[in-house]
Amino acid sequence: MTKRTIRLIISDIDGTILNDRHQVDQKLKDMIPALKELGIPFVLASARSPLGMEPIAQELGLDGNPLACYNGALVIKGDPQRYSTIIEHPLDKKEIRTFLELVKAEFPSVSINLYSGKDWIADRLDQWVQMEADITGEQPIIQNALLPVLDVLLPLHKLLLIDEPAVIQQLHAYLQTLDFPHTAFYLSKDNYLEVTAKHVSKEQALQEIAQYYQTPLEEVMTIGDNFNDIPMLRLAGLGVAMGNAPQGVKQEANVQTYSNNQHGAAEAVENYVLI
Repeated sequence: MTKRTIRLIISDIDGTILNDRHQVDQKLKDMIPALKELGIPFVLASARSPLGMEPIAQELGLDGNPLACYNGALVIKGDPQRYSTIIEHPLDKKEIRTFLELVKAEFPSVSINLYSGKDWIADRLDQWVQMEADITGEQPIIQNALLPVLDVLLPLHKLLLIDEPAVIQQLHAYLQTLDFPHTAFYLSKDNYLEVTAKHVSKEQALQEIAQYYQTPLEEVMTIGDNFNDIPMLRLAGLGVAMGNAPQGVKQEANVQTYSNNQHGAAEAVENYVLI
């Protein structure tokens, strides 16, 4: 594969272009000007919010490139404080109301976080919310009663539920027995349950961003480290799994690179795009 094959790169953030101390891969940052010179966009796709992604995009020098937030539920361009929406796939509020009532009744210890555009709303400031704030650099709006918030939030792009791994995995298993036809539930960590509209995925985001850039899928490289990255790793012309990815993720990729602590994303760009 030569550098001429790849015309678009779509990359995950956490565990991919950030090391375990949540720092941007400096080697990758140094490569962005060369990608710009070649006219190859580097697009970030993450479960993070616009405000959680923007500082990373700024540090990498990706001004002007779209950001696929909430795993593609919201794709934006421009300043996250005054962004323009390219694509969005909001949650079904009727189903989310039912879902929230169920969680409050059956799993009261779970920390619930709602995301609408750039706004993050939590039901309480507990250890989990504080930990997420420390990672993303954002601060949530605290609303003890979340159900009334649904009436004023338009649209709702994602929910994040956090608790001890055993609780979250019990909740996830329980949800598989229920009927939520318009809503998807998946684990992004062993104690993080993500909730989006049914058809939202990084695979869908890849298709929509490739269409936005009028680039064939076979000329797209994707980079990721976790199970929610598998759909885009499979679909792209070149799917690259990080060295720190679980074996199940590596098996679905075309190639593997070094870990996020060893400049793995930069190595992939160097080996498959710039050389």
